Amino acid sequence: MWLQQRLKGLPGLLSSSWARRLLLLLALLLVAYWYLGAVRARRGAGRGAEPRGAAALCLQAATGAWRAQTERGDALPLPEEAAGGGSGGGPGLALAGNGFLLLDVAAGRLWVSAAGSGGGPALATEYPALVRLRALGGRGEARAVLAALRDGAVRRVRCVQTGPGTGAGDCVTVREEVVAHRSRPHLYLQRIRIANPTERVAAFEASAPASAPSLGSRFATSLEKVEERQFLLSSGRLLLAGSPKVVLMVVAAKKLVSRVQVAPKSHFDETILSVVYTSEPIEASRLEETFSKLREAAKKEMLEVMQMGVEDLFQEHQQTWSDLFISGVEMRKITDSHTPSSETVNMTLYYVLSSMPAPLLDPLISGEDREKMEASLNYADHCFSGHATMHAENLWPAKLSSVTQILQLSDLWKLTLQKRGCKGLVAAGVHGLMQGMVLSFGGLQFTENHLQFQADPDVLHNSYSLRGIHYNKDLINLAVLLDAEGKPFLHVSVKFQDKPVRLYACEAGCMNEPVELTSEARGHTFPVMVTQPITPLLYISTDLIHLQDLRHTLHLKAILAHEEHMAKQYPGLPFLFWFSVASLITLFHLFLFKLIYNEYCGPGAKPLFRSKVTVPDTML
Repeated sequence: MWLQQRLKGLPGLLSSSWARRLLLLLALLLVAYWYLGAVRARRGAGRGAEPRGAAALCLQAATGAWRAQTERGDALPLPEEAAGGGSGGGPGLALAGNGFLLLDVAAGRLWVSAAGSGGGPALATEYPALVRLRALGGRGEARAVLAALRDGAVRRVRCVQTGPGTGAGDCVTVREEVVAHRSRPHLYLQRIRIANPTERVAAFEASAPASAPSLGSRFATSLEKVEERQFLLSSGRLLLAGSPKVVLMVVAAKKLVSRVQVAPKSHFDETILSVVYTSEPIEASRLEETFSKLREAAKKEMLEVMQMGVEDLFQEHQQTWSDLFISGVEMRKITDSHTPSSETVNMTLYYVLSSMPAPLLDPLISGEDREKMEASLNYADHCFSGHATMHAENLWPAKLSSVTQILQLSDLWKLTLQKRGCKGLVAAGVHGLMQGMVLSFGGLQFTENHLQFQADPDVLHNSYSLRGIHYNKDLINLAVLLDAEGKPFLHVSVKFQDKPVRLYACEAGCMNEPVELTSEARGHTFPVMVTQPITPLLYISTDLIHLQDLRHTLHLKAILAHEEHMAKQYPGLPFLFWFSVASLITLFHLFLFKLIYNEYCGPGAKPLFRSKVTVPDTML
């Protein structure tokens, strides 16, 4: 009854002007509070729920150098799941591979390829490939992981808080680096460095691969002692779906103690070397013979790498990866949502290259095969035919959540390149695939006499550069840049690897005299001209006469500047639309004028001004 009476009195309350103003003010305050709260929540989510305390301070100091590498495009930070805090997976996978081995670092899982298969590491094993360190007595942890693209490595940092303090000095830092050696396909390395700046002993429990309980009866492990060196030798078999044959695998791994103790104010350094050999699919009757051969091969290579310096092995690997990334793609300015980001492009290149073998690095390759691969790499005739792959989202996916997806992506890239005239590059392995991916991104194609840039002129509002394009033994860098007014132009530079060779270039139509390319740091610029019908935007050749003759063979109707072409492509709304809008506006104003005229000038119109009546003083 009381509530009913109050509700009946509500309309009377709202009829008051001050009540309405107060209600409006309260509504505005609620909207402002909701908006500020949402912004604060988004900012908190953007920080990614940063860990707090001593472990977080330690992690920030330990990963400070990563920022410069990321800004240069040499490395990419990966999400927390890839650091080993979860079960692996996620939008970014921490992978290290060389075409024969592939390591899922977060899950600690090893993928291999069968001997003689020529394909990627498509066989998943249950061999726990990496050493796991569990801190004893830790109060808290913070983790981070980085994919070092130019070094071909996955780096992880863990900061373990061991004391009650809140400073970074109360934390133990564990650094790990995992690589699958690029020029030694059977070898992978895990380097562990523990720094203990505290006043207490830091203890870790180490789970070595060969001692993991998950091995069970799948692998048989023995301790081998050869020439005063000892290591663990594990043997197992991999089953093939739908086939009675099996693939045998033998792993030789350096032995590590089960408990690691680091004294106060000291460091602990260890590198675990592992050598993996597999067989081709074999019948069950050949098990013992094949196991014997694999064990001998694994022991031989294990002794060889144990005699080498660890730093030499890492340097050898990093140099090979750096040579691969002489070529690449750099995204500078993206103006639409369909173009892949720089992070997507770099991670795709890294994943695909990690799953591709390198036959050019095989010391057993014949001289004839090597010359054929190098010739195809230096001049990939008729590669890449067709439109550019820049906007092919299935070739440059934004997210990859499993090793299987990465292997499928690698197969899709090989199939695409083979169907677009790049079979020679695919046969050259990882070096050729890198070249083919760069050519395809921008729509570059080799013909019998020249290299042509046949990008779609309608998508040149994005700025990017293609580096390390092999032309004979020289390297060409090609960039699509935008001037101050947003108009695109082409920038070309050359890096001569051998004795200088004359290279010439001309823009679309080749109506102007070809320009000789030099190794000057400032390079050469060319305007973006669009022909009718559409032809390539740029031609590069060692044959000056060929380019001079080219203008007479294109048979063009017109050559337009890029902005003229875009104006014709997108002329705006049709004339009828604007005529209709103007007509409606004119009719509206005529109708309004008629209303005003009838009001003040028509029959019964009101006077424009009221006359004042003067009252005589005598009437007051």
